[in-house]
Amino acid sequence: MIKSHNTREKAKTMPSILLVEDDQTIRITVEFALTKAGYAVTTATDGEAALECAYKVNPDLILLDLMLPRLSGLEVARDLRAHNDEVPIIMLTALDREEDKIRGLDAGADDYITKPFSIDELLARIRANMRRAGVSTSQHAGTIRAGELEIDVDAARVRVAGKIVELRTKEYKLLVALASRPGALATRQWLAEEVWGEEFLSTSRTIDTHVRRIRKAIDKDGWTYIQTAHGMGYRFEAIHEDD
Repeated sequence: MIKSHNTREKAKTMPSILLVEDDQTIRITVEFALTKAGYAVTTATDGEAALECAYKVNPDLILLDLMLPRLSGLEVARDLRAHNDEVPIIMLTALDREEDKIRGLDAGADDYITKPFSIDELLARIRANMRRAGVSTSQHAGTIRAGELEIDVDAARVRVAGKIVELRTKEYKLLVALASRPGALATRQWLAEEVWGEEFLSTSRTIDTHVRRIRKAIDKDGWTYIQTAHGMGYRFEAIHEDD
């Protein structure tokens, strides 16, 4: 039997999102996808509840439906902007006319996505808006321990069996991005945006090459840490061959 061995200390609170959507099917689908992607999600189903949650939770980003009961998304956005000019707001709406988009952006939205939308596009827009706002989309803080691997994120230091391992800058960032979400699928697209950002212009082979180098440096004494999810990407999970 194969067992995984992952522990984490002093973990940073995961990025938080307020999802305001009155359509139950969309709300449940998006909430599930966001939670799976590693976000802490709070939901609201009308404009008044959205404002109450926003001021109580202080989220890192708000997904805001335009057509809401009680208060419209436009009214909510204007109220939020009157008190907080920093939190990113992404409008979600079935209205795709240019004038509707302009009204949403003028009300204070930072981005605008029309329904129906793909989850991949939504997640990419969330990451982009969080980056612009200076919010990290990974839980990079503290010390991560798995098997004989120890990553001191605060000191930017990696040890295997107590010995310091030297990694290149991008290799280190890639390892931390994976290790910060143990067990979660990390697609190559997500890794590219998380580690390289908008400067990434290469192919998935670049990521695969970096992963091979990391494995060569940290896989010791029967331990493996970065597991391949064929056709999808990678997962961080410490596995020993004898378990």
